[in-house]
Amino acid sequence: MTTTKPSLALLREMSDEAVLRALMDRPRLTRAELAVLTGLSKPTVGEAVRRLEAAALVRDTGERTTGRGGVGTYYALAGDAGLALAVSIAPPGVAVEVLTAAGGVTGRVVEPVRRPATPEAVTAVLARAARAALGDRRARVAAVSAADPVDKATGELVHLPDAPFLLGAMSPAATLAPLVDGPVVVDNDVNWAARAEQAARAGADHPDAADDFVYLYLGEGVGCAVVTDGQVRRGYRGLAGEIAQVHVPGPDGQAMPLIEVFGLLGLRHAGSTAIDVGRLLAVLGAAAGDGAALARALADAVGGVLDAAVAFTDPAFAVIGGSWGSAAPFSAALAAALTARPRGIRIAPPLVKDEPSLAGARAAAVRSLRDDLVARTR
Repeated sequence: MTTTKPSLALLREMSDEAVLRALMDRPRLTRAELAVLTGLSKPTVGEAVRRLEAAALVRDTGERTTGRGGVGTYYALAGDAGLALAVSIAPPGVAVEVLTAAGGVTGRVVEPVRRPATPEAVTAVLARAARAALGDRRARVAAVSAADPVDKATGELVHLPDAPFLLGAMSPAATLAPLVDGPVVVDNDVNWAARAEQAARAGADHPDAADDFVYLYLGEGVGCAVVTDGQVRRGYRGLAGEIAQVHVPGPDGQAMPLIEVFGLLGLRHAGSTAIDVGRLLAVLGAAAGDGAALARALADAVGGVLDAAVAFTDPAFAVIGGSWGSAAPFSAALAAALTARPRGIRIAPPLVKDEPSLAGARAAAVRSLRDDLVARTR
């Protein structure tokens, strides 16, 4: 059997990538430190640094080591090597972050969205916020989280009759195209939150397996992300997890679509399918029996959704997120309701509680930017 030796060009590419990725994870490193981290020889590291400097991907920081021995030069990623955008389009407003390959945030702009949210209005807000965040710079990649269904093939936001936020379809990728040179990845906010949760559990060596679970979002809208075999499953069109029309037990015991339960309970905003979270939390917090009754009604309805999730995906556990997902006494009522099921499911609180969907999009944007920079070395 004969073996083919890698070409000199391939070895150079591998060395450049190893050095570049090491500098992505640390603010600055000397060539000696890079050699230790990458396992490459000092001469090989020196040649890789020289090529990366010539490609404007790495820079000499101007800082030098002190102490015994020779003076070492500190290198870091070039500040203008490339930028990424992480975007959240949600009922509170549009948030745009400008990110470096090291994961730093160099700009953030948040603009409110007026209701009702029309595609034209949201498109204008997104374009204005992105331009304000970038200034005279450009981004190489972007990741967008949207509080609406997202067509998997086109990346466009899809309007469904029960959508609580955007009243129509729009294309975030088309809006950002004048400001982004490369790909713009768009997905539903609950899917991004599930990815952030998965990463947090893997990074923390959490005892809960992160490869098979469902993430149920309970807020102004409701949604579900399904993670199986370590992947978020989006379905044929990208509409997997749109649970508003799942039939569940209603307040009178009859089956009805989940979203209609909130209408019967008087928990919908007038003229909208959006859930009135303020009123919901106020009633749950009431000392009288109304809070307990509402908690039981909501628990039965949400339990019906989880029954479907268990039947079709067999998850290890369910993460309950959103503005009222962990509210008492709802969480206690849900736990009690699930114990009566033939196939119950364990409930877990979310680890990522601060802007989980944006956190997921942010991580994806940084990964995409890093891959883009590595590709430029080849």
